[in-house]
Amino acid sequence: MIEPAARLAQAELDAVVARERLSSTVSLLQARLNPKRLANKAMREVADKGSVAAAASVDRARRNPGAVAGLTAVAGLFLARYRIADLFRGGRKVKRQTKAEPAPLPQRIMT
Repeated sequence: MIEPAARLAQAELDAVVARERLSSTVSLLQARLNPKRLANKAMREVADKGSVAAAASVDRARRNPGAVAGLTAVAGLFLARYRIADLFRGGRKVKRQTKAEPAPLPQRIMT
């Protein structure tokens, strides 16, 4: 049978070892869960995925130049729609209403 003093010493030694193990685990978790480190990691991943997506888009555009030209033309026509409409009106300026004008107030008749 083991003496009580030896058992106590062994238990204290086990407690110290367990505390050290827990402390090192907590330190490791703090390092891994550092907000700055997590933000940098996420930024790198997004940048990597963004560059992959950009490369795939450029590759697709090279394979389909007609579609890219059509899309560019549609976007240009959409952005210039008011100027194009002015050309067809013959230079006449048409005032575009942005807001509905309020109805005039009734006038009181004095008798």
